[in-house]
Amino acid sequence: MATLLHIDSSVFPSGGSASRAVADVFRKTWQEQHPEGTVIYRDLASNPVPHITADAHTAGFADPAAHTPEQAAAFAERVRLIEELEQADAVLIGAPMYNFTIPSTLKAWLDNVILFGRTAGEAPSAKGIPVTVVASRGGSYAPGTPREPFEYVQNYLKAILADTLALDLDFIVPELTLAPHNPAMAELVPLFESSRERALQDAATKAKALAERLAA
Repeated sequence: MATLLHIDSSVFPSGGSASRAVADVFRKTWQEQHPEGTVIYRDLASNPVPHITADAHTAGFADPAAHTPEQAAAFAERVRLIEELEQADAVLIGAPMYNFTIPSTLKAWLDNVILFGRTAGEAPSAKGIPVTVVASRGGSYAPGTPREPFEYVQNYLKAILADTLALDLDFIVPELTLAPHNPAMAELVPLFESSRERALQDAATKAKALAERLAA
């Protein structure tokens, strides 16, 4: 039975979040393909993981037998998150753009699961696991647009998820999500609607294709 690790980081509930809406379609399609499978769900907005501390950080480079009680407790929390990643057959991440980058809650999760000598380094323990990121954004940061230089979500997550953790990375990018709410962007509403529909379709298509690929 396949396991999907689903992580949401939007501060908005499903009805008001583009990343959650698209991720929900992906997850539901996945579950249709794997009715007996498992979904491990983490909502980092409502249940954030601890930000990395000195004890959690230094424990990752020390012999477990030499851990202080504080290091042992903090490291146990990191290991729990790392094992969820390592044991997943696929990962789904909702990563909206806030102030040009990812939510701090998602950064906290990444800081916990990146462990050199285990998930990162010469032989990353989660290497090859497919990860789909729903990278929603209020404007457009696509190549050739004026704000392309401010795109720090996909660039950053590629460096972390693909280059550091060696995951098999794919993106779904619904953009211009602020158009219906910002009068100054009213003329962009049709482009937003097209982007939203394309993202929802991509979520269903990619989830089904990934499920079929893993079942082969």
